[in-house]
Amino acid sequence: MKRSTMLAAVFTTAIAQAGAMSAAQAQEGEAMEKCYGVALAGQNDCKAGPGTTCAGTSTVDYQGNAWTLVPEGTCTSIETPHGMGSLSEIERP
Repeated sequence: MKRSTMLAAVFTTAIAQAGAMSAAQAQEGEAMEKCYGVALAGQNDCKAGPGTTCAGTSTVDYQGNAWTLVPEGTCTSIETPHGMGSLSEIERP
């Protein structure tokens, strides 16, 4: 398996698990933050740009204007095929 394919698979699994846990963690009082550019298509927590409603409306993987909740302090250390997660919207071609 190519290294890039393996890293993408590991990252995808981590984001899916983080998304599933984010609501539960927020309820338990763990500090969370919005992280842009890390959600897979249809797995954002909210906001995916103009003309969209809310959760699950991102149309592509790692969409720069869609965010998901992650544990506070971890966003900018999440690596994607397009770069690192961001605390603000990311312009992507």
